Amino acid sequence: MVFSSLFFVFFFLPLNLALYHCAKSTPVRNAIMLVFSLVFYSWGEPKFVLLLIAMSFIDWLLSLIAERGKGNLISKLAVVAACVVDLGLLGIFKYGTFFQENLQAVTGHPSVITQIALPIGISFYTFQLLTYVVDVYRGDVKAERNFFNVLLYASLFHQCVAGPIVRYQDVAREIRNRSVSESDMAAGITRFAAGLAKKSLLANSCGEMADTLLFTQNIETRPASALWLGMLFFTLQIYLDFSAYSDMAIGMGRMTGFHYKENFDYPYCSRSISEFWRRWHISLGSFFRDYVYIPLGGNRKGNVRTIINLFVVWFLTGFWHGASWNYMLWGLYYFAFIALEKIFIGKILAKIPGIFSRVYTLAVVFFGWVLFKFESLPTMITALKGMFCGNANPVTSYETNLDFKSHIFLLIVAVLACLPVAKLVKGILKGISVKSKTGATFATVCRAVYPCAMLLLSTAMLVGDSYNPFLYFQF
Repeated sequence: MVFSSLFFVFFFLPLNLALYHCAKSTPVRNAIMLVFSLVFYSWGEPKFVLLLIAMSFIDWLLSLIAERGKGNLISKLAVVAACVVDLGLLGIFKYGTFFQENLQAVTGHPSVITQIALPIGISFYTFQLLTYVVDVYRGDVKAERNFFNVLLYASLFHQCVAGPIVRYQDVAREIRNRSVSESDMAAGITRFAAGLAKKSLLANSCGEMADTLLFTQNIETRPASALWLGMLFFTLQIYLDFSAYSDMAIGMGRMTGFHYKENFDYPYCSRSISEFWRRWHISLGSFFRDYVYIPLGGNRKGNVRTIINLFVVWFLTGFWHGASWNYMLWGLYYFAFIALEKIFIGKILAKIPGIFSRVYTLAVVFFGWVLFKFESLPTMITALKGMFCGNANPVTSYETNLDFKSHIFLLIVAVLACLPVAKLVKGILKGISVKSKTGATFATVCRAVYPCAMLLLSTAMLVGDSYNPFLYFQF
Protein backbone atom coordinates (compact mmCIF):
# COMPACT_ATOMS: atom_id res chain seq x y z
CA MET A 1 0.00 0.00 0.00
CA VAL A 2 1.29 3.45 -0.85
CA PHE A 3 0.15 6.90 0.28
CA SER A 4 -0.49 7.96 -3.32
CA SER A 5 -3.22 5.40 -4.01
CA LEU A 6 -6.94 6.06 -4.08
CA PHE A 7 -7.54 3.18 -1.68
CA PHE A 8 -5.24 4.76 0.90
CA VAL A 9 -6.50 8.33 0.42
CA PHE A 10 -10.22 7.57 0.40
CA PHE A 11 -10.52 4.47 2.58
CA PHE A 12 -7.53 3.50 4.73
CA LEU A 13 -6.60 6.97 6.00
CA PRO A 14 -10.19 8.24 6.59
CA LEU A 15 -11.07 5.02 8.44
CA ASN A 16 -7.94 5.35 10.56
CA LEU A 17 -8.68 8.99 11.41
CA ALA A 18 -12.35 8.30 12.16
CA LEU A 19 -11.61 5.48 14.60
CA TYR A 20 -8.66 7.38 16.07
CA HIS A 21 -10.65 10.51 16.87
CA CYS A 22 -13.59 8.51 18.20
CA ALA A 23 -11.27 7.03 20.83
CA LYS A 24 -10.98 9.10 24.00
CA SER A 25 -7.79 7.84 25.67
CA THR A 26 -4.21 7.73 24.41
CA PRO A 27 -3.77 3.95 25.08
CA VAL A 28 -6.80 3.18 22.90
CA ARG A 29 -5.60 5.56 20.21
CA ASN A 30 -2.18 3.90 20.33
CA ALA A 31 -3.80 0.50 19.91
CA ILE A 32 -5.72 1.75 16.87
CA MET A 33 -2.57 3.26 15.34
CA LEU A 34 -0.61 0.07 15.99
CA VAL A 35 -3.22 -2.16 14.33
CA PHE A 36 -3.45 0.11 11.30
CA SER A 37 0.35 0.36 11.09
CA LEU A 38 0.85 -3.41 11.13
CA VAL A 39 -1.90 -3.87 8.55
CA PHE A 40 -0.34 -1.15 6.38
CA TYR A 41 3.11 -2.73 6.59
CA SER A 42 1.90 -6.28 5.99
CA TRP A 43 -0.33 -5.26 3.07
CA GLY A 44 2.26 -6.28 0.50
CA GLU A 45 4.65 -8.43 2.58
CA PRO A 46 2.81 -10.21 5.44
CA LYS A 47 5.77 -12.37 6.44
CA PHE A 48 8.15 -9.45 6.99
CA VAL A 49 5.94 -7.89 9.64
CA LEU A 50 7.27 -10.68 11.90
CA LEU A 51 10.80 -9.36 11.32
CA LEU A 52 9.71 -5.85 12.29
CA ILE A 53 8.04 -7.14 15.47
CA ALA A 54 11.04 -9.34 16.38
CA MET A 55 13.56 -6.51 15.94
CA SER A 56 11.37 -4.17 17.97
CA PHE A 57 11.10 -6.73 20.78
CA ILE A 58 14.84 -7.41 20.86
CA ASP A 59 15.70 -3.71 20.97
CA TRP A 60 13.03 -3.04 23.60
CA LEU A 61 14.55 -5.76 25.79
CA LEU A 62 18.13 -4.59 25.19
CA SER A 63 17.19 -0.99 25.99
CA LEU A 64 15.90 -2.10 29.41
CA ILE A 65 19.19 -3.91 30.04
CA ALA A 66 21.20 -0.90 28.84
CA GLU A 67 19.33 1.45 31.18
CA ARG A 68 19.57 -0.86 34.16
CA GLY A 69 23.33 -1.24 33.67
CA LYS A 70 23.88 2.55 33.78
CA GLY A 71 27.15 2.56 31.84
CA ASN A 72 28.71 -0.65 33.13
CA LEU A 73 29.93 -3.56 31.00
CA ILE A 74 26.47 -5.17 30.76
CA SER A 75 25.00 -1.88 29.51
CA LYS A 76 27.70 -1.57 26.85
CA LEU A 77 27.23 -5.19 25.80
CA ALA A 78 23.51 -4.54 25.37
CA VAL A 79 24.24 -1.70 22.95
CA VAL A 80 26.79 -3.83 21.09
CA ALA A 81 24.23 -6.63 20.86
CA ALA A 82 21.64 -4.21 19.43
CA CYS A 83 24.12 -3.06 16.80
CA VAL A 84 25.06 -6.62 15.89
CA VAL A 85 21.46 -7.82 15.63
CA ASP A 86 20.04 -4.77 13.82
CA LEU A 87 22.93 -4.16 11.44
CA GLY A 88 23.43 -7.89 10.96
CA LEU A 89 19.82 -8.38 9.84
CA LEU A 90 20.02 -5.27 7.67
CA GLY A 91 23.20 -6.63 6.12
CA ILE A 92 21.68 -10.04 5.40
CA PHE A 93 18.47 -8.79 3.84
CA LYS A 94 19.78 -5.73 2.03
CA TYR A 95 23.31 -6.77 1.07
CA GLY A 96 23.31 -10.59 1.23
CA THR A 97 22.74 -11.11 -2.49
CA PHE A 98 25.17 -8.29 -3.37
CA PHE A 99 27.97 -9.85 -1.31
CA GLN A 100 27.32 -13.27 -2.85
CA GLU A 101 27.48 -11.84 -6.37
CA ASN A 102 30.78 -10.07 -5.72
CA LEU A 103 32.26 -13.09 -3.95
CA GLN A 104 31.28 -15.29 -6.87
CA ALA A 105 32.83 -12.82 -9.32
CA VAL A 106 36.14 -12.97 -7.43
CA THR A 107 36.36 -16.59 -6.27
CA GLY A 108 33.77 -18.46 -8.33
CA HIS A 109 31.86 -19.40 -5.18
CA PRO A 110 29.08 -19.85 -4.26
CA SER A 111 27.95 -21.59 -7.43
CA VAL A 112 24.31 -20.66 -6.79
CA ILE A 113 23.41 -17.22 -5.50
CA THR A 114 20.56 -17.06 -3.02
CA GLN A 115 18.13 -14.30 -3.91
CA ILE A 116 17.13 -12.52 -0.71
CA ALA A 117 14.02 -10.33 -0.75
CA LEU A 118 14.39 -6.85 0.71
CA PRO A 119 11.79 -6.03 3.38
CA ILE A 120 10.23 -2.64 2.70
CA GLY A 121 11.43 0.07 5.06
CA ILE A 122 14.11 -2.03 6.81
CA SER A 123 16.73 0.70 6.29
CA PHE A 124 14.51 3.23 8.06
CA TYR A 125 13.12 1.29 11.00
CA THR A 126 16.53 -0.31 11.68
CA PHE A 127 18.08 3.12 12.14
CA GLN A 128 15.15 4.27 14.28
CA LEU A 129 15.48 1.29 16.63
CA LEU A 130 19.25 1.77 16.85
CA THR A 131 18.87 5.41 17.83
CA TYR A 132 16.40 4.37 20.53
CA VAL A 133 18.81 1.89 22.18
CA VAL A 134 21.80 4.23 21.89
CA ASP A 135 19.83 7.19 23.28
CA VAL A 136 18.70 5.07 26.25
CA TYR A 137 22.33 4.08 26.87
CA ARG A 138 23.43 7.72 26.69
CA GLY A 139 20.68 8.78 29.08
CA ASP A 140 18.98 11.03 26.51
CA VAL A 141 15.68 9.20 26.95
CA LYS A 142 14.23 6.75 29.45
CA ALA A 143 13.68 3.16 28.40
CA GLU A 144 10.07 2.44 27.52
CA ARG A 145 8.52 -0.20 29.81
CA ASN A 146 5.62 -0.88 27.45
CA PHE A 147 6.80 -2.98 24.48
CA PHE A 148 3.80 -1.99 22.37
CA ASN A 149 4.84 1.66 22.55
CA VAL A 150 8.22 0.75 21.07
CA LEU A 151 6.54 -1.35 18.40
CA LEU A 152 4.25 1.57 17.57
CA TYR A 153 7.26 3.87 17.32
CA ALA A 154 9.02 1.50 14.91
CA SER A 155 5.98 0.58 12.80
CA LEU A 156 3.96 3.82 12.68
CA PHE A 157 2.72 3.82 9.10
CA HIS A 158 3.28 7.54 8.63
CA GLN A 159 7.05 7.11 8.40
CA CYS A 160 7.97 3.42 8.76
CA VAL A 161 8.43 2.65 5.06
CA ALA A 162 10.42 5.64 3.79
CA GLY A 163 11.09 8.02 6.64
CA PRO A 164 11.75 10.56 7.89
CA ILE A 165 13.95 8.77 10.43
CA VAL A 166 12.31 9.74 13.72
CA ARG A 167 14.15 9.56 17.04
CA TYR A 168 12.29 8.17 20.01
CA GLN A 169 13.25 11.10 22.21
CA ASP A 170 11.40 13.41 19.78
CA VAL A 171 8.10 11.52 20.04
CA ALA A 172 8.32 9.76 23.44
CA ARG A 173 6.10 12.32 25.17
CA GLU A 174 3.55 12.27 22.35
CA ILE A 175 3.37 8.48 22.33
CA ARG A 176 2.36 8.58 25.98
CA ASN A 177 0.03 11.57 25.78
CA ARG A 178 -1.01 13.80 22.88
CA SER A 179 -3.89 15.85 21.59
CA VAL A 180 -4.91 17.31 18.25
CA SER A 181 -6.00 20.93 17.96
CA GLU A 182 -8.04 22.39 15.11
CA SER A 183 -4.92 24.14 13.82
CA ASP A 184 -3.00 20.85 13.91
CA MET A 185 -5.72 19.14 11.89
CA ALA A 186 -5.91 21.97 9.36
CA ALA A 187 -2.13 22.13 8.97
CA GLY A 188 -1.94 18.35 8.66
CA ILE A 189 -4.60 18.15 5.96
CA THR A 190 -2.97 20.94 3.98
CA ARG A 191 0.49 19.37 4.25
CA PHE A 192 -0.82 15.95 3.24
CA ALA A 193 -2.73 17.35 0.26
CA ALA A 194 0.32 19.33 -0.87
CA GLY A 195 2.50 16.22 -0.67
CA LEU A 196 -0.05 14.12 -2.55
CA ALA A 197 -0.21 16.73 -5.32
CA LYS A 198 3.56 17.01 -5.45
CA LYS A 199 3.77 13.24 -5.93
CA SER A 200 0.86 12.61 -8.29
CA LEU A 201 0.96 15.76 -10.41
CA LEU A 202 4.70 16.49 -10.58
CA ALA A 203 6.97 13.67 -9.40
CA ASN A 204 5.18 10.94 -11.36
CA SER A 205 5.11 13.06 -14.54
CA CYS A 206 8.80 13.95 -14.20
CA GLY A 207 9.57 10.29 -13.57
CA GLU A 208 7.79 9.18 -16.72
CA MET A 209 9.82 11.62 -18.80
CA ALA A 210 13.08 10.65 -17.08
CA ASP A 211 12.44 6.95 -17.72
CA THR A 212 11.60 7.64 -21.38
CA LEU A 213 14.60 9.84 -22.09
CA LEU A 214 17.08 7.76 -20.05
CA PHE A 215 15.91 4.33 -21.22
CA THR A 216 19.13 2.30 -21.16
CA GLN A 217 18.59 0.33 -24.38
CA ASN A 218 20.73 1.94 -27.12
CA ILE A 219 21.59 4.77 -24.73
CA GLU A 220 24.88 5.28 -26.59
CA THR A 221 22.94 6.62 -29.61
CA ARG A 222 20.67 8.92 -27.59
CA PRO A 223 21.10 12.63 -28.42
CA ALA A 224 23.06 14.63 -25.84
CA SER A 225 20.10 16.96 -25.32
CA ALA A 226 17.88 13.95 -24.48
CA LEU A 227 20.32 12.83 -21.78
CA TRP A 228 20.56 16.32 -20.29
CA LEU A 229 16.79 16.75 -20.36
CA GLY A 230 16.27 13.27 -18.89
CA MET A 231 18.65 14.00 -16.03
CA LEU A 232 16.93 17.32 -15.40
CA PHE A 233 13.61 15.50 -15.07
CA PHE A 234 15.22 12.93 -12.76
CA THR A 235 16.79 15.69 -10.64
CA LEU A 236 13.34 17.21 -10.19
CA GLN A 237 11.65 13.83 -9.70
CA ILE A 238 13.85 12.58 -6.88
CA TYR A 239 13.37 15.73 -4.81
CA LEU A 240 9.65 16.04 -5.51
CA ASP A 241 9.05 12.34 -4.88
CA PHE A 242 10.97 12.01 -1.62
CA SER A 243 9.94 15.38 -0.19
CA ALA A 244 6.32 14.55 -1.09
CA TYR A 245 6.52 11.41 1.04
CA SER A 246 7.94 13.43 3.93
CA ASP A 247 5.22 16.08 3.48
CA MET A 248 2.52 13.43 3.65
CA ALA A 249 4.12 11.73 6.66
CA ILE A 250 4.44 15.04 8.53
CA GLY A 251 0.87 15.95 7.60
CA MET A 252 -0.56 12.65 8.85
CA GLY A 253 1.46 13.02 12.01
CA ARG A 254 -0.09 16.43 12.69
CA MET A 255 -3.57 14.94 12.15
CA THR A 256 -2.91 12.45 14.96
CA GLY A 257 -0.90 14.61 17.36
CA PHE A 258 2.66 13.73 16.29
CA HIS A 259 5.05 16.51 15.34
CA TYR A 260 7.80 15.10 13.13
CA LYS A 261 10.78 17.26 12.26
CA GLU A 262 11.27 18.63 8.76
CA ASN A 263 13.19 16.37 6.38
CA PHE A 264 13.84 18.82 3.52
CA ASP A 265 14.54 22.53 3.45
CA TYR A 266 14.64 23.51 -0.23
CA PRO A 267 18.06 21.89 -0.83
CA TYR A 268 18.37 23.06 -4.44
CA CYS A 269 18.72 26.63 -3.13
CA SER A 270 21.99 25.76 -1.33
CA ARG A 271 25.23 27.67 -1.84
CA SER A 272 27.55 24.74 -1.10
CA ILE A 273 27.49 20.96 -1.00
CA SER A 274 27.83 21.06 2.78
CA GLU A 275 24.74 23.26 2.96
CA PHE A 276 22.93 21.00 0.47
CA TRP A 277 23.35 18.06 2.84
CA ARG A 278 22.13 20.12 5.77
CA ARG A 279 18.93 20.66 3.77
CA TRP A 280 18.54 17.29 1.98
CA HIS A 281 17.20 14.22 3.84
CA ILE A 282 17.89 15.99 7.12
CA SER A 283 16.98 13.00 9.30
CA LEU A 284 19.53 10.75 7.59
CA GLY A 285 22.26 13.38 7.69
CA SER A 286 21.68 14.03 11.39
CA PHE A 287 21.75 10.29 12.07
CA PHE A 288 25.21 9.86 10.55
CA ARG A 289 26.40 13.07 12.21
CA ASP A 290 25.24 12.16 15.73
CA TYR A 291 25.77 8.39 15.71
CA VAL A 292 28.83 7.98 13.45
CA TYR A 293 30.72 11.23 12.73
CA ILE A 294 30.74 12.73 16.24
CA PRO A 295 31.46 9.40 18.05
CA LEU A 296 34.42 8.91 15.67
CA GLY A 297 35.80 12.26 16.82
CA GLY A 298 34.14 14.62 14.34
CA ASN A 299 36.46 17.53 13.60
CA ARG A 300 37.98 17.61 17.07
CA LYS A 301 41.11 15.55 16.36
CA GLY A 302 42.84 17.40 13.56
CA ASN A 303 42.40 17.72 9.82
CA VAL A 304 43.60 14.24 8.89
CA ARG A 305 41.25 12.54 11.34
CA THR A 306 38.40 14.80 10.18
CA ILE A 307 38.92 13.69 6.57
CA ILE A 308 39.00 10.03 7.63
CA ASN A 309 35.80 10.47 9.61
CA LEU A 310 34.13 12.15 6.63
CA PHE A 311 35.25 9.28 4.40
CA VAL A 312 33.65 6.73 6.72
CA VAL A 313 30.41 8.71 6.94
CA TRP A 314 30.04 9.20 3.20
CA PHE A 315 31.00 5.65 2.34
CA LEU A 316 28.29 4.45 4.73
CA THR A 317 25.83 7.03 3.39
CA GLY A 318 26.29 5.73 -0.13
CA PHE A 319 26.19 2.11 1.03
CA TRP A 320 22.96 2.74 2.97
CA HIS A 321 21.19 3.80 -0.20
CA GLY A 322 21.56 0.47 -1.94
CA ALA A 323 23.49 -2.72 -2.61
CA SER A 324 25.24 -1.50 -5.71
CA TRP A 325 28.67 -0.01 -6.41
CA ASN A 326 27.20 3.12 -7.96
CA TYR A 327 25.73 4.17 -4.60
CA MET A 328 29.11 3.83 -2.91
CA LEU A 329 30.67 5.82 -5.74
CA TRP A 330 27.93 8.43 -5.26
CA GLY A 331 28.69 8.65 -1.53
CA LEU A 332 32.44 9.03 -2.12
CA TYR A 333 31.73 11.65 -4.79
CA TYR A 334 30.09 13.81 -2.12
CA PHE A 335 32.88 13.01 0.33
CA ALA A 336 35.37 14.48 -2.13
CA PHE A 337 33.48 17.75 -2.54
CA ILE A 338 32.71 18.17 1.16
CA ALA A 339 36.33 17.46 2.05
CA LEU A 340 37.49 20.01 -0.53
CA GLU A 341 35.03 22.56 0.85
CA LYS A 342 36.42 22.07 4.34
CA ILE A 343 39.99 22.47 3.09
CA PHE A 344 39.68 25.51 0.82
CA ILE A 345 36.65 25.67 -1.52
CA GLY A 346 34.34 26.70 1.32
CA LYS A 347 36.33 29.91 1.87
CA ILE A 348 36.03 30.78 -1.82
CA LEU A 349 32.28 30.08 -1.89
CA ALA A 350 31.75 32.38 1.09
CA LYS A 351 33.30 35.30 -0.81
CA ILE A 352 31.84 34.98 -4.30
CA PRO A 353 28.33 36.19 -5.28
CA GLY A 354 25.53 33.81 -4.36
CA ILE A 355 24.54 33.16 -7.98
CA PHE A 356 27.92 31.53 -8.70
CA SER A 357 27.96 29.41 -5.55
CA ARG A 358 24.45 28.19 -6.31
CA VAL A 359 25.38 27.30 -9.89
CA TYR A 360 28.39 25.38 -8.57
CA THR A 361 26.20 23.49 -6.08
CA LEU A 362 23.52 22.64 -8.64
CA ALA A 363 26.16 21.43 -11.11
CA VAL A 364 27.75 19.10 -8.55
CA VAL A 365 24.36 17.79 -7.43
CA PHE A 366 23.19 17.33 -11.02
CA PHE A 367 26.13 15.12 -11.97
CA GLY A 368 25.84 13.35 -8.64
CA TRP A 369 22.35 12.24 -9.66
CA VAL A 370 23.87 10.69 -12.81
CA LEU A 371 25.93 8.42 -10.54
CA PHE A 372 22.83 7.69 -8.49
CA LYS A 373 20.52 6.97 -11.43
CA PHE A 374 22.49 4.25 -13.24
CA GLU A 375 23.32 1.14 -11.21
CA SER A 376 25.34 -0.32 -14.10
CA LEU A 377 28.75 1.38 -14.15
CA PRO A 378 29.28 0.86 -17.92
CA THR A 379 25.85 2.40 -18.60
CA MET A 380 26.67 5.30 -16.30
CA ILE A 381 29.93 5.98 -18.13
CA THR A 382 28.15 5.75 -21.49
CA ALA A 383 25.52 8.24 -20.31
CA LEU A 384 28.14 10.67 -19.04
CA LYS A 385 30.07 10.48 -22.32
CA GLY A 386 26.86 10.86 -24.28
CA MET A 387 26.00 14.08 -22.47
CA PHE A 388 29.07 15.59 -24.16
CA CYS A 389 28.62 13.74 -27.47
CA GLY A 390 31.43 11.37 -26.53
CA ASN A 391 29.68 8.40 -28.13
CA ALA A 392 29.56 10.03 -31.57
CA ASN A 393 25.89 10.64 -30.76
CA PRO A 394 24.01 13.66 -32.14
CA VAL A 395 23.55 16.87 -30.17
CA THR A 396 19.78 16.82 -30.46
CA SER A 397 16.88 15.41 -32.44
CA TYR A 398 13.39 16.38 -33.55
CA GLU A 399 11.85 14.06 -30.94
CA THR A 400 13.88 15.58 -28.08
CA ASN A 401 12.99 19.12 -29.13
CA LEU A 402 9.34 18.09 -29.25
CA ASP A 403 9.57 16.50 -25.79
CA PHE A 404 11.03 19.71 -24.40
CA LYS A 405 8.43 21.98 -26.00
CA SER A 406 5.49 19.78 -25.00
CA HIS A 407 6.66 19.51 -21.38
CA ILE A 408 7.94 23.05 -20.80
CA PHE A 409 4.99 23.87 -18.52
CA LEU A 410 5.70 20.76 -16.41
CA LEU A 411 9.35 21.79 -16.12
CA ILE A 412 8.46 25.33 -15.01
CA VAL A 413 5.96 24.19 -12.37
CA ALA A 414 8.31 21.44 -11.11
CA VAL A 415 11.18 23.91 -10.77
CA LEU A 416 8.93 26.35 -8.88
CA ALA A 417 7.90 23.49 -6.56
CA CYS A 418 11.58 23.03 -5.66
CA LEU A 419 11.84 26.67 -4.60
CA PRO A 420 10.33 28.32 -1.47
CA VAL A 421 7.42 29.74 -3.46
CA ALA A 422 4.83 28.13 -1.17
CA LYS A 423 6.54 29.67 1.86
CA LEU A 424 6.45 33.07 0.14
CA VAL A 425 2.74 32.75 -0.70
CA LYS A 426 2.00 31.66 2.87
CA GLY A 427 3.78 34.75 4.16
CA ILE A 428 1.84 36.99 1.79
CA LEU A 429 -1.48 35.49 2.90
CA LYS A 430 -0.50 35.98 6.53
CA GLY A 431 0.32 39.60 5.84
CA ILE A 432 -2.99 40.16 4.02
CA SER A 433 -5.00 38.53 6.79
CA VAL A 434 -3.88 41.04 9.44
CA LYS A 435 -4.54 44.16 7.38
CA SER A 436 -8.32 44.00 7.04
CA LYS A 437 -11.37 41.81 7.46
CA THR A 438 -11.59 41.40 3.70
CA GLY A 439 -7.98 40.29 3.59
CA ALA A 440 -8.55 37.87 6.46
CA THR A 441 -11.59 36.41 4.66
CA PHE A 442 -9.63 36.06 1.41
CA ALA A 443 -6.74 34.31 3.20
CA THR A 444 -9.15 31.96 4.98
CA VAL A 445 -10.86 31.05 1.69
CA CYS A 446 -7.47 30.40 0.05
CA ARG A 447 -6.39 28.15 2.91
CA ALA A 448 -9.65 26.18 2.65
CA VAL A 449 -9.71 25.92 -1.14
CA TYR A 450 -6.05 24.96 -1.59
CA PRO A 451 -6.12 21.44 -0.03
CA CYS A 452 -9.47 20.68 -1.70
CA ALA A 453 -8.11 21.70 -5.10
CA MET A 454 -4.94 19.67 -4.61
CA LEU A 455 -6.96 16.63 -3.58
CA LEU A 456 -9.27 16.90 -6.60
CA LEU A 457 -6.40 17.34 -9.06
CA SER A 458 -4.47 14.47 -7.49
CA THR A 459 -7.51 12.21 -7.64
CA ALA A 460 -7.94 12.97 -11.32
CA MET A 461 -4.30 12.00 -11.94
CA LEU A 462 -4.48 8.84 -9.86
CA VAL A 463 -7.60 7.39 -11.47
CA GLY A 464 -6.40 4.36 -13.41
CA ASP A 465 -2.89 4.64 -11.96
CA SER A 466 -3.17 1.74 -9.54
CA TYR A 467 0.42 1.57 -8.30
CA ASN A 468 2.95 4.42 -8.23
CA PRO A 469 5.45 3.71 -5.46
CA PHE A 470 7.84 6.29 -4.05
CA LEU A 471 11.47 6.11 -5.19
CA TYR A 472 12.85 5.59 -1.69
CA PHE A 473 10.82 2.38 -1.20
CA GLN A 474 13.73 0.57 -2.86
CA PHE A 475 16.26 1.86 -0.32
